Amino acid sequence: MTSPKEEEKKPEKKKRPKIPRQAMPVQDPAVRIRNFNEVPYGYTEESAKLESIRCIQCKKPFCIDACPVRINIPGFIKKINEGDILEAARIIKKDNCLPAICGRVCPQEDQCERVCIVGKKDASVAIGRLERYVADYEAEHGKFEMPEMAPKTGRKVAVVGSGPGGLACAGELIKMGHDVTVFEALHKSGGVLVYGIPEFRLPKAIVQREVDYLAKLGVEFRMNFVVGKIRTVDDLIEKDGYEAVFLANGAGLPVFMNIPGENLNGVYSANEYLTRSNLMKAYKFPDYDTPITRWKNVAVIGGGNVAMDAVRTALRLGADNAYIIYRRSHNEMPARKEEIEHAEEEGIQFRMLTNPIRVLGDKDGWVRAIECIKMELGEPDESGRRRPVPIKGSEFEIEIDAVVMAIGSGSNPLVASSTPGLNVNKWGNIIVDSENTGRSSKKGVFAGGDIVTGAATVILAMGAGRNVAAAINEYLVYKAIGW
Repeated sequence: MTSPKEEEKKPEKKKRPKIPRQAMPVQDPAVRIRNFNEVPYGYTEESAKLESIRCIQCKKPFCIDACPVRINIPGFIKKINEGDILEAARIIKKDNCLPAICGRVCPQEDQCERVCIVGKKDASVAIGRLERYVADYEAEHGKFEMPEMAPKTGRKVAVVGSGPGGLACAGELIKMGHDVTVFEALHKSGGVLVYGIPEFRLPKAIVQREVDYLAKLGVEFRMNFVVGKIRTVDDLIEKDGYEAVFLANGAGLPVFMNIPGENLNGVYSANEYLTRSNLMKAYKFPDYDTPITRWKNVAVIGGGNVAMDAVRTALRLGADNAYIIYRRSHNEMPARKEEIEHAEEEGIQFRMLTNPIRVLGDKDGWVRAIECIKMELGEPDESGRRRPVPIKGSEFEIEIDAVVMAIGSGSNPLVASSTPGLNVNKWGNIIVDSENTGRSSKKGVFAGGDIVTGAATVILAMGAGRNVAAAINEYLVYKAIGW
């Protein structure tokens, strides 16, 4: 037992300041529904500093393990606190070559922020917002710095697809000393980052900035190059001298409901609708006269991020009524909470526990309405979510002139069908020995991201790209020594 005098000598334990999670300023909803400018403005220097103070610098940072690319999260946040933002950027870029993108579109709330210790008693540290702040600060104040590069090996790797998985893999391989060529079917690099995600959520200039960074590292980009048509995978290996090929061609095949009326004029897949708006720049009308009608009553079917992107795009393209039709309730929606909140603020109309059963047309073959049926939630299905069950006799119609199907996407069969010996599963996804190595059934051919897992998140595709880069490097090293 200590005496009163000994108690007086004990140093007083410092109390951490109680700082609330810093809000992200955003465009006013009434203003932003009339433009395609980015909705969140990003942190100021002051708010970023305050948010960084909230990080307690855990001895065992679970956030790193929960990050698919394993960024040193406490390390870069500490540098923000110290005011050395450019060093924070260097720390992030050791593991993530696309920080400005990840800071905007990755679901941190389900990954690094979900396991944040601060979040046990308070709101978790806003890791994603801090990552965005660092990336944007570097773009404005920093200069290009060549990262540590291994000596050139003279070995060539082909990456098929310039989406997040392909870019991440290319960024790692070029730093390992290999020559890397990225083959992209479209005329712009970025994959789903440029054709799928709208300008108001991810400005295309930011994607181009990240691609330009990889080009400065030495990555070669070849646009308008359809692997499977112009050259096959076997051609790349046998004729063009690539010693390894990474297939990162994503999951861009549209999926429909197979209900009556889906062949009517005015029915789109989300892939087509968003590509017309984003990549073909319909949102910049009349500067770009892309063929996309400004529909007045648009129904988007689905509850994920793609559905949110499509319905908010429809609103900005002039819709008076933009509906989300989803067969489950709000609680089961897979879209990010922030995207749902932004959609609600903008006046998107949510029709929950509702399922389309047919699309109705007029005498000229154009959409005039969608017939739906009310649903109720039953027992959980294999996904863990409660299964929606139709309520008999509850059919009703919603008057619309366009439908966008955003219920998922499948694997484009072009690469697999033109590559003998490449095994795929019943959904057309490439089979690999593990997501960590990405080794396919064909020697020297690796795969990762959505083409393996089905449609997932940007950061999961990037994590696969990084893992596969390490496996390709190991393969090339052993190949060099005759293994």
